[in-house]
Amino acid sequence: QLQASGGGLVQAGGSLRLSCVASGRPIRNAAVGWFRQAPGKEREFVATTFRSGGTTFYGDSVKGRFTISRDNAKNSVFLQMNSLKPEDTAVYFCAAGFSTIFSTARRESTYTDWGQGTLVTVSS
Repeated sequence: QLQASGGGLVQAGGSLRLSCVASGRPIRNAAVGWFRQAPGKEREFVATTFRSGGTTFYGDSVKGRFTISRDNAKNSVFLQMNSLKPEDTAVYFCAAGFSTIFSTARRESTYTDWGQGTLVTVSS
């Protein structure tokens, strides 16, 4: 089970840090990703980190502004979001994939365990 938190209301240009904590099943051997879904839009890949954290992927719209990291000892993954824009407004979900490989890292279908989502609202 994954629990996402850290969302909230922030002005454009501001920062937020999202957390994803796993319980019941260690995620140290999983790829853990963040996806987001804005109202009326499809779910979008944001970022993912593989196992030791040495390999990460980012969606084009967040590259250079967001940073994903993980602390396997705490069974947690984080998403530092800087220079936020109104178009970043969405519900953010974390997900774990235990069979995810590099070539499928951006596909939500490869992630089996999902958190409930946390809302991020960026005002202009």
